[in-house]
Formats: sequence, structure tokens, C-alpha cells
Amino acid sequence: MSNETPLAPSRYSPAVLAFIQRFQLQLPPTSPLAVCGHRHAAVLIPIICREQPTLLLTRRSDFLRKHAGQVAFPGGAADASDPSLIYTALREAHEEVAIPPAAVNVLGTLAPLDSSSGFQVTPVIGLLPMDVPLHPCQDEVAELFEIPLEEAFNLARYHPLDIHRGGSHHRIYLSWYQQQFVWGLTATIIRRLAEQIRPDDIRIYD
Repeated sequence: MSNETPLAPSRYSPAVLAFIQRFQLQLPPTSPLAVCGHRHAAVLIPIICREQPTLLLTRRSDFLRKHAGQVAFPGGAADASDPSLIYTALREAHEEVAIPPAAVNVLGTLAPLDSSSGFQVTPVIGLLPMDVPLHPCQDEVAELFEIPLEEAFNLARYHPLDIHRGGSHHRIYLSWYQQQFVWGLTATIIRRLAEQIRPDDIRIYD
């Protein structure tokens, strides 16, 4: 399940190319999962390559045992048989949304983040063609929606909330898009990518 395909500029709009050019991370080698005392997970950050690109998000089913109804990226825990966390993200995205792994052009990853459920989560950034077929798994996904990248990367959209629990301080971010409430790890991941793409809050589509 290798997705290290060369970028063909003619395939992408100027807005998508602007995103690619600002994304400075290199695709890491698909080495076996490191064992360092953490439970590992990965999520796919799917960017749909429309003329004005969008970020694909899911709203989890209201009937799930954990994180029911929350906005999230497709993803989940790594299996022992997964050769890499990129593989994990692509496998989970295929299971949840039927995204064909071969359709994803992986650009790279962000640094792992710790989740409230005890996982170390690695975000994997991938480009999807705008005609990619999407079929959410009804048992896991209540709906799919897209946010224009320019909206998602507006840092002013993210409102901090400081939580003090068990003698430790933890900051989460809250955001809204239309009727969707985006918060917690998902909002933190989007905000972190936005900070990397536009560290000085420069419009990337000018």
C-alpha cells in the first residue's frame, strides 16, 4: 500500500499547488511501528483537490461507544500487522469511508499528538481526487462534510479553552463550521497544520 507518487503539477489547481508548496514535511520511510510504551493510532487528513481544495471530515455515529457524535478524521488504532502508521491511516479511511488507498497521494505526516484516550495519534496528510467515491460505513459514520481549506486554516476560527484536571493543565480548541462543532484533537490537528502552512497567517490562495 505505497502512495509515494510523484506530483504532476498539471493535475492540481493553483490553490492545491500552493498548499503543496507550503507543506514542508518529507514523507517518512514506511518502517515498522516503533515500540516505545505508547498505543499508536493514525488518522488521515483527506484534502480533496477541487479548484478550491477542501478538508474532508466525518461526524461519528451517535451509537458508538466512544466519542459518539464527534467530528473526526477517518482513522483508528494501529494493528500489530500494520507495516507503518501511514498504512494504518489508509486502512482505517478505507474501512470507514471506502477511500481507495491507491487514490490517496500521501504528502507526509505531522508530529504525533497524545489523545485523551491514551493513544499517540499520527496525522497523515493525503490528497484525494475530487471524483473519489466516498461511501461512509453506517455503523461508524453518521455523515461526511467538507470545509474549504481557506476556512479551515483561518487561525481566528479556533478558540482556546484551558482545562485544569488532576493538577495538570490542558488546552483544547473549539471551532464551528456551519452546523458542525469541531473541537478537541481534531481541531488541534487542523490548527497545527494551519500553523505550519501559514506561520505568519498569510493567505495561501492569494
